[in-house]
Amino acid sequence: MTDPVNDPKQFLTSLFHAAVSAADPMKVVAGHLPPRPKGRLLVIGAGKGSARMAQAVERHYGPCEGFVITRYGYSCPTERIEIVEAAHPVPDTAGETHTRELLNRIAGLSADDTVIALISGGGSALLCAPVEGVSLQDKMKVNAALLASGAPISEMNKLRKRLSRVKGGKLAAACMPARLITLMISDVPGDDPALIASGPTVGDLGTAQEALDIVDRWGINLAPHLRHAITASADGPRPEDAIFDRTENHIIAAPSKSLKVAAGLATTCDVRILGDALEGEARDLAVAHAKLALDIQSDLTKRDRPVLLLSGGECTVTRQGDGIGGPNAEYVAAAANALNGSQGIHVLACDTDGVDGAAEVAGAYAGPDTNAKAKANGVSLPDALARNDAHSFFAAIGDQVITGPTLTNVNDFRAILVCAKGDSDR
Repeated sequence: MTDPVNDPKQFLTSLFHAAVSAADPMKVVAGHLPPRPKGRLLVIGAGKGSARMAQAVERHYGPCEGFVITRYGYSCPTERIEIVEAAHPVPDTAGETHTRELLNRIAGLSADDTVIALISGGGSALLCAPVEGVSLQDKMKVNAALLASGAPISEMNKLRKRLSRVKGGKLAAACMPARLITLMISDVPGDDPALIASGPTVGDLGTAQEALDIVDRWGINLAPHLRHAITASADGPRPEDAIFDRTENHIIAAPSKSLKVAAGLATTCDVRILGDALEGEARDLAVAHAKLALDIQSDLTKRDRPVLLLSGGECTVTRQGDGIGGPNAEYVAAAANALNGSQGIHVLACDTDGVDGAAEVAGAYAGPDTNAKAKANGVSLPDALARNDAHSFFAAIGDQVITGPTLTNVNDFRAILVCAKGDSDR
């Protein structure tokens, strides 16, 4: 592991890659699979990690019948499981077509059949089958409005369930009477299975009124026919319903596990995990963490080990500008702005799926020289924050973190390295 004092950027980047690797489906799927069923086995799935999960299933079982939907660019080669692609985070016609095909594949199953569902973050947008009276264009507008509103993922998914034919346990209902085993990679704060990809195989406790309250609370401009569709929508199957008697849900990778792996590698630091389920406005959390880092540094001496602050969860951005941003890059920008060049403090935040917001960038890094780099490249932190343009800012100064598709998704990874003043001038 790179020395944190001598090369803090590489040190933090290495910890991020270790956190991602800990959630690689090839490492976590096989241990949760039962012996191969004797009857018909059908593999289905949706999410940014679902193709890699399917690949892991076939490595363990051999060729399998199946149909899995993943994000554009996130496919993996499989032997018999068919991998198809669609848009994320805003659904498209491919997602709707593929979801209807998935429903066709599970139609007519018997009690002797077994379905293995592979669900990961991104599945909510990829599993797109609107209820009657709601069009794909309607869902696209709702999704875009939710993403710009600053609403937490838990509330986004409660609303999405009311407009879907598959979310909120409805996919499990469609698999009846087959045995259903769902393997999940969690990308939601708190790891609630009902929220991962909007819980397609998990009983739902939500109500139409709760969904309407979310619309009003976050100022979503909802067309009258969509409000009516929510009011008229039937509740999904409840957790106690008989359809779940032959259903199992297993979380096989989660943010907490990845944070612990990263913490275990930082042997030369005093590691403090602030939580794996932090939510809220990205810039507000960043300012709070920057203040904490400065307070910690004020008590450090050169004899003390550096302090490493780790956290996970999923922040949001209330979009007000016209820039290219994402919650992780915005977190780093806001932290750097608050730190204002403080020596010895370094910040990294990245999305473990490799995509921060709508940009094909995992996140960003900032250190004591960020302001100097900005001045040299003619860009401004305050301006970037005002325009929600953090990705452009970090692209200009060369401090983006770009991974490409990671084929997994266990939410955001944030790390702040705090060295005693004078230990690191980098």
